[in-house]
Amino acid sequence: MVTGEVIWMNGEFVPWAEAKVHVLTHALHYGTGVFDSMRAYETESGTAIFRNTDHLDRLQKSAAYYRMTLPYTTAELREVTHELINRNGFTGCYLRPIAYRAFGPMGLFPLDNAVDVSIAAWEWGAYLGDEGKTNGIRVRTSSWRRMGQDSFIPQSKATGQYLNSVLAKLEAVESGVDEAIMLDRRDFVCEGSGENIFLVTGGQVVTPPLTASILDGINRRSIMQISADLGRPVIERDIARAELMDADELFLTGTAAELTPINEIDGHKIGAPGPITSEIAKVFDNALHGRDQRYSEWLDIVPVQSTV
Repeated sequence: MVTGEVIWMNGEFVPWAEAKVHVLTHALHYGTGVFDSMRAYETESGTAIFRNTDHLDRLQKSAAYYRMTLPYTTAELREVTHELINRNGFTGCYLRPIAYRAFGPMGLFPLDNAVDVSIAAWEWGAYLGDEGKTNGIRVRTSSWRRMGQDSFIPQSKATGQYLNSVLAKLEAVESGVDEAIMLDRRDFVCEGSGENIFLVTGGQVVTPPLTASILDGINRRSIMQISADLGRPVIERDIARAELMDADELFLTGTAAELTPINEIDGHKIGAPGPITSEIAKVFDNALHGRDQRYSEWLDIVPVQSTV
């Protein structure tokens, strides 16, 4: 992890090592925070953040679900991401905005605690490894079920909700594979511990629907658009666990994972990335790096600040 020099916190840029919160911060005790994530890529037009406004809009919506009003607009946060990248001298990086209930009254009622907002940036390679991104990863079906929509709000990236994913990730890694695939409470396929999942069967691209307690991933939306543009509209439907082992191809998507193929699930070999996965991955990578003008609107070019 190559850290930045500064982090933006509540309107100020502070040195990385000094970006601290009080030990009685409400979110630390009760998980009352929301976050999002973006990646910036080097393109011919300069550094560009992929679907920056979409991610920041989702941060606002995540907060609203938990009755947190952010003291900054999406436009203001967008300007912060630009300045943060410039101040840290990054040409490509990962960005993590987070909003959380701050130090104040303790107890489960959160509305008397102020909402603080921070954005950090650092250099981060392939989340599931460069080898995995190229040749695929090994996964297992988790014994931990994804929490149901009657227990939490899947459309919100709330910090406390990710303990569910932590349990699944621990189980997967400690059993010797790279990632977990979680089922929903109806025993249908949901998602990875931090990624959406797609399968290819009979030439069709399929992914679980929003009703399967999944996060409405922004990279998921991007892949669905790309696949449709390639003549393969994605089918959203419930997926039985056994279908994963019968699939011709499998892959995961997410801001951290980007597009990562799966070559083995529950000990069953899927094999090297297939032709449809490879075709989608190539277009997606071109979109991320500004090499495909069909998707130029997804790129938020970071203005280079004058040093004069």
